[in-house]
Amino acid sequence: MRNIVAVAIALVASTATAGPMTAGERQRLVAHLEMTESWLQDEVTNLSDAQLKFKMTPTSWSIEEVVMHLAIAEPQYWDQFKQSLAKPPQPDFKPQATDVAMLWYGIDRTQRTTTGEARVPRDQFPNMKASLASFKHLRGEMMKVAKDTQEDLRGRQFLTASQDLYQWFLMISTHSQRHIMQIREVKAHKDFPKR
Repeated sequence: MRNIVAVAIALVASTATAGPMTAGERQRLVAHLEMTESWLQDEVTNLSDAQLKFKMTPTSWSIEEVVMHLAIAEPQYWDQFKQSLAKPPQPDFKPQATDVAMLWYGIDRTQRTTTGEARVPRDQFPNMKASLASFKHLRGEMMKVAKDTQEDLRGRQFLTASQDLYQWFLMISTHSQRHIMQIREVKAHKDFPKR
């Protein structure tokens, strides 16, 4: 929890500017990606099959399905990032979204939405281990870009949305955080299997 607070404070202190990421922006993005990857790993390590498949209600997702959703959704979000990156910078673009709003999306689960049909888990992976491996593989590619890119992410609009590409990159990580919070809700349920 301390990591979340530290990242939140750092993001509140940041200001958006056009051009390559500042050292602070890069550090915050890398830290958030590292945090969500390791947190997800920690939350699912050593869970039994019964725990991975437990559902709070017949229509809710199991932990296994949440991880599968992340393995399906993140490549789609990353492809959208790359499509937006292929367009030239727009120096006059001013995002309506804020970095803090992107971060809050990962923390606030009071606003629930239904995911798009293309991101619904339907046995696209044989098991949770395969889903997690796919998630981590893509995170390796994302982390390399987060650490090395000199592209102007602030001066590029994400598709036709109200955020810039830096904010979308952050949103990918906060989307994972949102679902890690969902996993914790499943684990805290009164009927969650002991093993």
